[in-house]
Amino acid sequence: MDAEMNVAGLNLHRAELVLTAGLPSQLVKTGLPQVALSGRSNVGKSSLVNSLLGRKKLARVSGEPGKTVTVNCYAVDGRLWLADLPGYGFARRPKEEIRKWSSLTEAYFQDNAALRMVLQLVDCKVGLTADDCMMLDYLEHYRLPYLLVATKCDKLNQTELRKASEKLLSHPALRPGTELLLYSAQKNLGREALWARILRAVSEAG
Repeated sequence: MDAEMNVAGLNLHRAELVLTAGLPSQLVKTGLPQVALSGRSNVGKSSLVNSLLGRKKLARVSGEPGKTVTVNCYAVDGRLWLADLPGYGFARRPKEEIRKWSSLTEAYFQDNAALRMVLQLVDCKVGLTADDCMMLDYLEHYRLPYLLVATKCDKLNQTELRKASEKLLSHPALRPGTELLLYSAQKNLGREALWARILRAVSEAG
């Protein structure tokens, strides 16, 4: 347990949910550096947050994709915030909720002095969808640095992973030189590497 709760020099016992923002006026864009998690509503963002923080239920995993339309921020060891953005691509949700997601997410990106990097999550088996490409356009518009994180990698064998990685990195929607990190929340695969990348982004921008 100690190994899970102390990684990359961080004491994960000191990780907690500090903000749930459902309105643009509730967002915090100053203070500790922020790293945001973006992805489709069923890509496994909450599971990845729990894996990173060494918890099982700190981030609630919803059984209904797109149900949560909030920005959930987790403070980590007094050094940074992880901002879990609302999932997108939930076709069965009411149009008003989709508009609310778009409004809140766009407000989060606008003039956010604390934001250092976006972790753009994509299901390694599914690949980049039209909704993912829309989010990449958002990130390009706001000139935000991002890292592509392929989730659910435990569901593919090594050959399949290699092919999926090559397909992802060759996608024309990606910014040239985009980094890709493979992750499995079920097995904590890629956990230390992702924490190292997060801390590097925070340090470089600081």
